[in-house]
Amino acid sequence: MSDRIPNPPPLVVAASLAAVEGVLLFLYGVLELVSISGGRVTMGVTTAAFFLVYGAFLAFCARQLLRRASWARGFVMMAQIVQLGVAWSFRGESTTWLTVVLTVAAVVTGAGLLHPASVDALADDPTR
Repeated sequence: MSDRIPNPPPLVVAASLAAVEGVLLFLYGVLELVSISGGRVTMGVTTAAFFLVYGAFLAFCARQLLRRASWARGFVMMAQIVQLGVAWSFRGESTTWLTVVLTVAAVVTGAGLLHPASVDALADDPTR
């Protein structure tokens, strides 16, 4: 039996949402890679590479949060701030639903990371 305290629910929710975001970004990179056409090879490859790396690293950081690696919190939080900007760019008639989904995910993830129980769990305290 492990004597380690389980991860607090706000941290688990934040890491789970970040993992979903990472997987979706990675899948978008795959779709971008598959849809490369002759006229836009360079742009298609660089865009696909960006989303593949970004998505994979965000999912990796989400996993590291569950392992209580405090360094991962900064990257995941920055990804949420960027996501809020992306959400703002989708506001409008037919894409308002996407704005709402991205905003809710970013706010819930950010709140989970800043929750006092998450902060305590991720504290770099060698006596824990």
